[in-house]
Amino acid sequence: MSSSPTDATATARAVIAALVEAGVREIVIAPGSRNAPLSFAAYDAAQAGLLRLHTRIDERSAGFVALGLSKNGSRAAVLCTSGTAVANLHPAALEAAHAGVPLVLLTADRPARLRETSANQTTDQVGIFGPLIPTADFAQMPADLAAAVWQARGPFHANVQLDDPLTPTDRWTPTRPSDTADPALAHRRVGPPAGAEPVIAETIGTDRRTVVVAGDDAGPPARQLAEAGGWPLLAEPSSGSRTGDNAIRTYRLLLGTELAERIERVVVFGHPTLSRPVARLLARTDVEVIAAPARGVWALPAHRVDRRLLTTRPIVGARDESATPEGQVGWLGEWKDADRSVGRQLDRLLAEKPELTPLEVAGAVARALPGGGQLVVGPSNPIRDLDLMVPRYDVGARRKVIANRGLAGIDGVVSTAIGAALGRHDGSTRDLALMGDVTFLHDANGLILGPDEPRPDLTIVVVNDDGGSIFATLEQGAEQYADAFERLFATPHHVDIAALCAATRTPHLKVTSKTELEQALANPNGGIEVIEAVVGRADRRGLDQRIRALRP
Repeated sequence: MSSSPTDATATARAVIAALVEAGVREIVIAPGSRNAPLSFAAYDAAQAGLLRLHTRIDERSAGFVALGLSKNGSRAAVLCTSGTAVANLHPAALEAAHAGVPLVLLTADRPARLRETSANQTTDQVGIFGPLIPTADFAQMPADLAAAVWQARGPFHANVQLDDPLTPTDRWTPTRPSDTADPALAHRRVGPPAGAEPVIAETIGTDRRTVVVAGDDAGPPARQLAEAGGWPLLAEPSSGSRTGDNAIRTYRLLLGTELAERIERVVVFGHPTLSRPVARLLARTDVEVIAAPARGVWALPAHRVDRRLLTTRPIVGARDESATPEGQVGWLGEWKDADRSVGRQLDRLLAEKPELTPLEVAGAVARALPGGGQLVVGPSNPIRDLDLMVPRYDVGARRKVIANRGLAGIDGVVSTAIGAALGRHDGSTRDLALMGDVTFLHDANGLILGPDEPRPDLTIVVVNDDGGSIFATLEQGAEQYADAFERLFATPHHVDIAALCAATRTPHLKVTSKTELEQALANPNGGIEVIEAVVGRADRRGLDQRIRALRP
């Protein structure tokens, strides 16, 4: 055995030790030669019980697995080799930046002397993810790496220059940091740095007809404020707020009615992205818009804001009935009555259709999510369908809905769902995922797991309408563009999803009716499995128009 490790090995071990010190408990590795010193060090740390190791052959998938782990509170890192491997982390890095998710991007690099030469797999990796993501570039371990990683509120890029030799001559036995001596802390929850939000009392008055909009990652404060004020809660599925009696199921449709015209104030939490009616509401100059702080690298909301709060926990001012505007009495009751009426009409409309619809698939998945369960939902139509179909969950039932809404791309949803399921350490009762066929195919590599990899129990429901039906509901789906629509936007693929699943030994079941879907959801087989729900999209635009026309 060597008396001392090589420079590359010593640096790699110091880096992994620093990540453990900073609370990293999960490392996802994509194999490569240049990152070998870091991979060996991560392996030794995993053998010592300091972290859990995952390997993936595709860097883009690895990045989203790490993102899913981090979204669930397990601070994670993704490790890859140099060159184009690094570029494949960019989608996950951008999503993490815009959603404010802590994620360590650990990339191996060639020595600085090889930069600006034609050396193999060498490019400019410093700042490759752009100005939104802080980068540390080093050949020897910086003393403050652990602190920099811990303090990061979003992704952090550590670019490590590693010179030959790249393999260790001995084994490493790392020691457990003093602050994690208790094994119960091995999966401690990750939150913003202490003192990130000031303790301050900010008051919102009751003098205006108010609604609370809860976008992605809004959390319980949105519900709590709505209940304190007696206001309707317009909460997206991944807000973490859609519980309790104030949540309005069909708010997206009601925003097109006379009821919405009487709104005088909106309080916004989180990152609202799903609904054009919400965007139009926030653009109205006759409505006061108050915004609570939200996570993400760009703190400035996309919508107009009249008042920016310093806290996510404002309080409701004392009620002054003499100042209550005419018509506000019963404001919440009006919204609830209208919601019940439109909800019944929507359910009746769907029940009358002989074939399985995407909205019914979303509803079945939402109902199948038990207390303590988790659902990862894909972009485009699935999350919007879920928005109309998710029931009003009970407060405290700990149902969690996760979506990549930072940039709302279709990248890596399968891998995110697997990572999020693997990241649960709090007694999950069920893990589900809902996504469209194009989203599923875009990340089919996510199903490739080696025989020794940690594998969650996860049911992935794929709504297969053979193409991108989201565009049928947008401007591109109008009749005047019909000649080009299929080729440019619908993009039918005719992929045999059963055969694709068979290639990765993933159990697969195809269903074509609501009854079959409900039976499949009620009888999970364990491990990762795919339920393919076959639906049509020929009438998607017409169905969408009929739904938008519903009125209380």
